[in-house]
Amino acid sequence: MKLKTDPFVLYIIAVILFAYFFPQWGSDKSVVPLDTIGSVGISLIFFFYGLKLSPEKLIAGLKNWKLHVLIQLSTFLLFPLVVLLFYPLAKSMQQETLWLAMLFLASLPSTVSSSVVMVSIARGNIPAAIFNASISGIIGIIITPLWMGLFLNTAAADFHLAVIYKKLLLEILLPVIAGIVLQRFFGKYAVRYNKQLTIFDKSVILLIIYKSFAESFEEKIFSSIQWFDLLLLSAVVTGLFFLLYFLTGTIAKRLRFTIEDRITAQFCGTKKSLVHGTVFSKILFGNTAAIGIILLPLMLFHAFQIFFISFVATKLAKR
Repeated sequence: MKLKTDPFVLYIIAVILFAYFFPQWGSDKSVVPLDTIGSVGISLIFFFYGLKLSPEKLIAGLKNWKLHVLIQLSTFLLFPLVVLLFYPLAKSMQQETLWLAMLFLASLPSTVSSSVVMVSIARGNIPAAIFNASISGIIGIIITPLWMGLFLNTAAADFHLAVIYKKLLLEILLPVIAGIVLQRFFGKYAVRYNKQLTIFDKSVILLIIYKSFAESFEEKIFSSIQWFDLLLLSAVVTGLFFLLYFLTGTIAKRLRFTIEDRITAQFCGTKKSLVHGTVFSKILFGNTAAIGIILLPLMLFHAFQIFFISFVATKLAKR
């Protein structure tokens, strides 16, 4: 079976390499206002996200509530609880930073585009996938900062939930609401130019990734991470994915879901959004030098989830 490599994963690797060799453009002293460009780009991403949300479809999707509850509990409760079990093992400052990065990954919402695409390929419950992936991003605006606030309050003196929620409200929630309000007027254009909007979204994400890693490289944050640590982190991220994939599948079977609903539960309940992750990291962690490390588990998870789910979806499509 031939699997296609997601080009976006290759672009991420290229951007990280570019940040390694040319970190100066992403520093605070750079003449290029990447922070401002990134903030405006973020607001536009979520405005277009709101334009694509159909209130009628979201309301219609409420019927299959058991499936929705399982997916959201997996996304925002099971994932973080599993990571919390390993908190006592974080002894040193570096280990605590990596653990916070894992908690950040675990507390993120699901991703919209790839979840729906993979469920569609696997012939799962597409309307439920659209509903859950869409609503997950909105729930994440509230839940993700709460999870991180439990530990960042003690790790960072400048972390204040009120300030964080203000930024999330202005940069994310208000643009989403504006998009939903204007959806009936401009929603058709968002659908028509979805390909171009996707390119725009990914460009903004790559810009944020560049700045995040450029700052980390300039401060030599990665100098303490050895290849063995990176391989161990990759194994932990992979193990976390498989554990949640198994748990959601087992629970779905116990609840006697149809095969279509089980596919949707496992695909949507184990996805983590790279878009929300990069955006939230910028707001939650500001311009801290360690932000590259914070994003590292998410990058590894993103690459692996796409590879594995693509394989499974292609296999299920032949049933």
